[in-house]
Amino acid sequence: MTDQYSPFSKEQLLPNPEMLEISRSKDELYIGIPKETHFEEKRICLTPNAVAALTANGHRIVVESGAGHGTNYTDQQFSEAGAKISYNANDVFACNIILKIEPPSLEEIEMMNPQSVLFSAMQIKTQNKKYFEALAKKRITAIAFDYIQDNLGVYPLVKSLSEIAGTASILIAAELMNNSNIGNGLLLGNIGGVPPSKVVILGAGTVAEFAAKSAQGLGAMVEVFDNSLTKLRHLQHKLRFPIATSTIQPKNLTKSLMDCDVAIGAIRGKTRTPIVVTETMVEQMKDGAIIVDVSIDNGGCFETSEVTTHSNPTITKHGVIHYGVPNIPSRYSRTASVSISNIFTPYLLNIGEKGGLENAARFDKSLQKGMYFYHGILSNKTIADWFGLPFTDINLLIF
Repeated sequence: MTDQYSPFSKEQLLPNPEMLEISRSKDELYIGIPKETHFEEKRICLTPNAVAALTANGHRIVVESGAGHGTNYTDQQFSEAGAKISYNANDVFACNIILKIEPPSLEEIEMMNPQSVLFSAMQIKTQNKKYFEALAKKRITAIAFDYIQDNLGVYPLVKSLSEIAGTASILIAAELMNNSNIGNGLLLGNIGGVPPSKVVILGAGTVAEFAAKSAQGLGAMVEVFDNSLTKLRHLQHKLRFPIATSTIQPKNLTKSLMDCDVAIGAIRGKTRTPIVVTETMVEQMKDGAIIVDVSIDNGGCFETSEVTTHSNPTITKHGVIHYGVPNIPSRYSRTASVSISNIFTPYLLNIGEKGGLENAARFDKSLQKGMYFYHGILSNKTIADWFGLPFTDINLLIF
């Protein structure tokens, strides 16, 4: 019998049944892959094998004709994998999800449907305020794959492309050193009875690690400079053979650059890459020495570096050959595309399994970290501060 003085009725005191959240059913994704129009960009987000895996899971994919030509994938290969080939860019941008390597142009954003989802690089330093205003106007949900960060704090796509750039920097230097190009006719390596080539690497991150591995594999002497002793120790433990390491001290660095055959710039900065090699230091380098400034896409760490292109990749200053192409992985477009595709595919399959991007992002923090627009609302503080735009924390938008 209920106490006559109790503020609750008998029904209110009875336990209520537990209400469990019911997961959403699978969602069919409608994915568009347009042809890249950015200068000398040849990569593509999904390979035919990835397309086959997605279509086998019930997703629809539209590929613009010629989108895979830069990576030597034909329209027929994509068609056989289950994609629809479109000769009209408007058909591709009409899809709910757009996959691009480079950020879309203002004209391409105009072709997108409102409330669409965009996966692409973001490249904040090459953007302007109009780009973000156009995304907001269309209420786009945009995810920058170079901002996606996993649970271990690793940026998977940036790391993968850095691995390619690090390995490629040594291959490029070796190519430039021979007589067929403009080098001194030296072999980047170690031959019996001949002193080995010397490679100086600035930075101790992923690019530096793979550059050092490649140089060591050819038998070159390697010396790495970085102001982080932790990174230098970590790099030493990762490499198969010991290397010389040093903090960046102008006197020691100048001496090493005077003796080296190849110098690799692999320093990253939160804003612009700091210049650690002055023009005076470059003047004291050997004639015919090679500089490959991988940091050029962020300003470059050599004072004499200039942005070049894949078609005209080098300039010579003070007798030193400079390579300053900002998009090195695009030189190896097939390898880079396979790597990008391997990262994209699991995310897309998971989004489909979870019933759409919004539900997937609730449980996948890495997607949240990559998201800089949510239905037209800017959710990245760095972009907001950079361009003076209003900002809303992603945790207040997805719950």
